[in-house]
Amino acid sequence: METVTLRRFELADADAIMAWASDPEVTAFMTWEPYQSVDSLRAFIHDTVLPHPWFRAICLAGDDGATPVGAVSVTPTADRCRAEVAVAVARAHWGKGVATAALRRALAAAFADLDGVERVEALVDVGNAASRRALEKAGFQQEAVLRSYCVVKGQLRDMVIYSFISTDPLVE
Repeated sequence: METVTLRRFELADADAIMAWASDPEVTAFMTWEPYQSVDSLRAFIHDTVLPHPWFRAICLAGDDGATPVGAVSVTPTADRCRAEVAVAVARAHWGKGVATAALRRALAAAFADLDGVERVEALVDVGNAASRRALEKAGFQQEAVLRSYCVVKGQLRDMVIYSFISTDPLVE
């Protein structure tokens, strides 16, 4: 597998992000719909991604090393000791360990960068086996199935909650 790196997003990344953020398969389990225009994506990058405390581009060192093939974010919650992680990866890179590597790097950096965060959580649709496996391989522990937890794309969904706490050993 190529080396996964994380970096801050830039507005200039919009076209590269559009390649996977407009893919209905990539966004199937996301609460957001696939992007239809690069202008709306640029607005999201400008208004949400750039000011976010921890939203990173997933890049591969073997490519040009700068083109985002996915995104990972760690968002602090109202309870300062907790944060929520989310990850999305271009379909061309599924099944290659990219999401797992990005999650591992995000955990290591987020605990250092986000003051007071002691627990990182992930909510994953019960039907999203690939994301569940990536979280488990990154060291997250499944805690529970939250029945009828939220509506995703018009359907009531069960979600699985995973956690990683600051005292858990980071998986290499």
